[in-house]
Amino acid sequence: MCGRFVLIPSLRAMQNMFGYRIDDRYPERLLDFGQRYNIAPTQPITAVDAGLDGVRYVRLVRWGLIPGWTKDAKTQSLLFNARSETAADKPSFRTAMRHRRSLVPASGFYEWRRMGAVKMPYYIRPRDGSTMAFAGLTETWLGPDGSEIDTGTILTTSANRLMAALHDRMPVILDAKDWDEWLDCGNRRPRDVAHLLRPAADDLLEAIPVSERVNSVASDDEALIAPLTEPLVADAESAPQKADSAPDDEPPAQGSLF
Repeated sequence: MCGRFVLIPSLRAMQNMFGYRIDDRYPERLLDFGQRYNIAPTQPITAVDAGLDGVRYVRLVRWGLIPGWTKDAKTQSLLFNARSETAADKPSFRTAMRHRRSLVPASGFYEWRRMGAVKMPYYIRPRDGSTMAFAGLTETWLGPDGSEIDTGTILTTSANRLMAALHDRMPVILDAKDWDEWLDCGNRRPRDVAHLLRPAADDLLEAIPVSERVNSVASDDEALIAPLTEPLVADAESAPQKADSAPDDEPPAQGSLF
């Protein structure tokens, strides 16, 4: 799962990393919304995609994909994650998987570990402090009144060894060398990029215990990612922990952390 994440770099810093252009339709003042430490579904997220000219562009989308065939957006389930193994076949995602693949920049994400009756939040980030790119999909929903909503989702895959101690799923994190291949919807069909949708290397990430303040979407400050104790050490013998949250492709229950 990936139900909360963090994005710290500025718009211009990310421009250097991802090499995108800023479209005239998206004024910079709207795109550069500062450091965010607790991004949640329904909030705006940054999506990087490639236009017909192959040039990368950046825009904001609502986190929670609305399929184009949806009649009423208000009744649509909150599709903030999509299982990478089935996205190419599911009606909700297959068109976006074929034509609208994107990168979702992130500094890290949160996951919860059940410890008895308590869920302990962890902040998962690259060990080297770099910015990641999740594999994403976007869709523009057209309302009956002519209104448009740009929406998006984050693809997930099975957990690597570190994440298995927390959850049996994790977001797909794309290597920088694979970004062009993933974004090339003109020449590469979903089956051609399926090999990119794999768990991250076991040594890429670290999981840091953090404050339970992150449970509230109203909390959004740097203190949320301050370590409480030493990072989690993965147990090679432990089985993936099945979290009792909503599965991918389904909406979260009212009050759920995810």
